[in-house]
Amino acid sequence: MNRVAVVVLNWNGMEDTVDCLSFLSKQTYRDFHIILIDNGSIEADTDENLEMLQSTYTNQLTIVRNKKNQGFAGGVNIGIRMALEQNYDYVALLNNDANVDKDWLEHLVASADVRGSGITTGLLLHSDGKTIDSTGDWCSVWGLPFPRNRNDKRAEAPKSEPVFSGSGGASLYSVEMLREIGLFDEKFFAYYEDTDISFRAQLYKWEVYYVDGAVAYHKQGATSDKIPGFAVYQTFKNLPLFYIKNMPLRLIPSTGSRFLLAYLLMLGNALKNGNSIPALKGWLAQVPLFWLHAIPERIKIQQGRKATSEHIKSILWPDLPPDQTGLRKFRQVFTGKK
Repeated sequence: MNRVAVVVLNWNGMEDTVDCLSFLSKQTYRDFHIILIDNGSIEADTDENLEMLQSTYTNQLTIVRNKKNQGFAGGVNIGIRMALEQNYDYVALLNNDANVDKDWLEHLVASADVRGSGITTGLLLHSDGKTIDSTGDWCSVWGLPFPRNRNDKRAEAPKSEPVFSGSGGASLYSVEMLREIGLFDEKFFAYYEDTDISFRAQLYKWEVYYVDGAVAYHKQGATSDKIPGFAVYQTFKNLPLFYIKNMPLRLIPSTGSRFLLAYLLMLGNALKNGNSIPALKGWLAQVPLFWLHAIPERIKIQQGRKATSEHIKSILWPDLPPDQTGLRKFRQVFTGKK
């Protein structure tokens, strides 16, 4: 059996974390260890709950406490580095506001063993189990990542197949792949860091695979909704980093103008709808990151990539993301195409 480190990140969500670990403890696949990262929580009962969890799960759980919130990327990277140092075979990431079926991990590991995938993701449902949060993610020819099958009925979930990206909320990562391509980019802090590492995996010709039998249930927004404007800020900060770091040069002429148009229209829509402050802060934050981080990272990634531009083009979603209704209306005005 393979050894799996399951990294769970907590930030002021101990009630959800207690439930999450309860479901994890019932997994049919047993050769795993939980690494719980508390990301600078300030809840009054954090210490008490962490002590309770440690006494409940004893040797099955390691707890790491950060003095400050290092974001999703920085937080999970702590657990991933521990897994690499201790020579685990896989690292599973699970949101603390997610619960899993008892055979969730078994399905992920079995698929990864057979296919040798770099990233293996599952069927992530909304907490009621009736509709889909994601079945992995796509990246469109507009340079925009988006969750696959978002809000579709559970019965409409696709069968197991390759996908562009795995969801960082409930996926399995090969340690061999992580040693080659690197960890999550901590400049993202949160949002799009999972599609960023998946794009990097694709560039290095690591398969990302969706397994329909690995089922998890997610309370969407349970953490980010605690901070007004957080999602808007991170979106406008991170989208340019995601695009510039990863898109092959030959695809920039066809995707770059679309991406710029989409970004500017999204920014204008945010300003119009009362999100001007976090949107402008995100836009301003990406400017120095563009030059000081995205460009140097791009040079490194593109020099090391193994996949051809034609291959990357073939796995991009060929249209606008389904949820981009505003962009569709804008396009229809000028082209007539919905």
